[in-house]
Amino acid sequence: MNKGDLINKIAEDANLTKAQATEALNCVLNSVADTLKDGKKVTLVGFGTFSTSERSARTGRNPQTGAEIKIPARTAVKFKPGKELKDAVN
Repeated sequence: MNKGDLINKIAEDANLTKAQATEALNCVLNSVADTLKDGKKVTLVGFGTFSTSERSARTGRNPQTGAEIKIPARTAVKFKPGKELKDAVN
């Protein structure tokens, strides 16, 4: 399922227009991104928790040439699924 499919599903299930569903989904995604940018967690009970972790700079290797490369520090996004999501998938 891609974003367009998700918008169609939301519009159908919530009896909204596609434009309203698109706006709602974009608001949710933007809110999650903004909260993560601030270094906070987003917990959706039953679905899961989005959080961030800091990855320090390190030295890696180019797999084709074997040359060393410097990998800069960055903030990574993590997702831990909730119990209800895990149970629904299994």
